[in-house]
Amino acid sequence: MTNQRLARQLQFILEIDKLKGVLRRSLLLDSRRRENSAEHSWHLAMMALVLAEHANEPVDPLHSLKLVLVHDIVEIDAGDTYAYDPDGHAGKDEREQRAARRIFGLLPADQAQELSELWEEYEGQQTPESRFALALDRLMPLLHNFHTGGVTWRENRVTREQVAERMQPVAISSDALGEAASAVIEQAMTSGLLPSAWPEP
Repeated sequence: MTNQRLARQLQFILEIDKLKGVLRRSLLLDSRRRENSAEHSWHLAMMALVLAEHANEPVDPLHSLKLVLVHDIVEIDAGDTYAYDPDGHAGKDEREQRAARRIFGLLPADQAQELSELWEEYEGQQTPESRFALALDRLMPLLHNFHTGGVTWRENRVTREQVAERMQPVAISSDALGEAASAVIEQAMTSGLLPSAWPEP
């Protein structure tokens, strides 16, 4: 029984290596390449540890860390859906639910349930930790886009209003992080990286 349990755990560990191959739109800060979803999740985990003191509601940093490590594993099957692509969001929930069942189902039943519940908690946004995790997930791409010259914004003709709307969960979870996000948006607009409207091509 123990060996079977370990075999399932190792199978899951090997399966999630595929998250390293799921590319996101955000560039690394040195602009050499686009980040992958595993790197994104690691960065959010560090943010959860470092920034927990700024949450409006008390949060357990370790629990927030678990949420951000688990939240994008479904992208192995479902792919990364770009935030500003409305067509890409069609069927997203169904794709991700199916992916969660398959991938977490590789684990022994107790761990499959635990990770599934963490993923569902993040998606449900009903706990302080899930709201804080989402705030971090929204904030990080903003920082990436600003510090790489707005390349992804420009490629996809993203406007200031779209980004401001996308950042609303940040302010809901943390006044301090919300203010920081607003300052970045204003600076991006002032510097021409994020206009209210793009000129016609």
